[in-house]
Amino acid sequence: MNNINDLRIVNCTSDYWEFVRNLRNNPQVQDGFIENVKISPEEQITYMEKNEENYRICLLEFIPVGYFGVIENDIRICTLPEYQNQGIGKFMLSELKKIWPNAVAKIKVNNSASIALFQKSGYSESFIILENKNS
Repeated sequence: MNNINDLRIVNCTSDYWEFVRNLRNNPQVQDGFIENVKISPEEQITYMEKNEENYRICLLEFIPVGYFGVIENDIRICTLPEYQNQGIGKFMLSELKKIWPNAVAKIKVNNSASIALFQKSGYSESFIILENKNS
């Protein structure tokens, strides 16, 4: 586990937009997201110009290792695969709750790592969404 004292949260300025895009497009993490999409550089710029203030970057010393954000009260969070299971996600959720205390997470039922992270951070189930797989 990394030393929490070496972690800090910074605003998601344009310097970090490509980091967020590359991490979001990373095949090792993409299945954890509700929508499985490939984001182009142009789409990322357009999206971040609109939503930059809703995102933060987690730095380990000076290296970006994850990000979190809240859009329409819905949490987005991701850690670089090589830094997962080291307390970074829990640190980011703790910081997120200071900014957006009422934000909620939508998590796929098969994403056991995210479910465990949120439960350890004080979140609990409040509803279940069922999809029609025949449509």
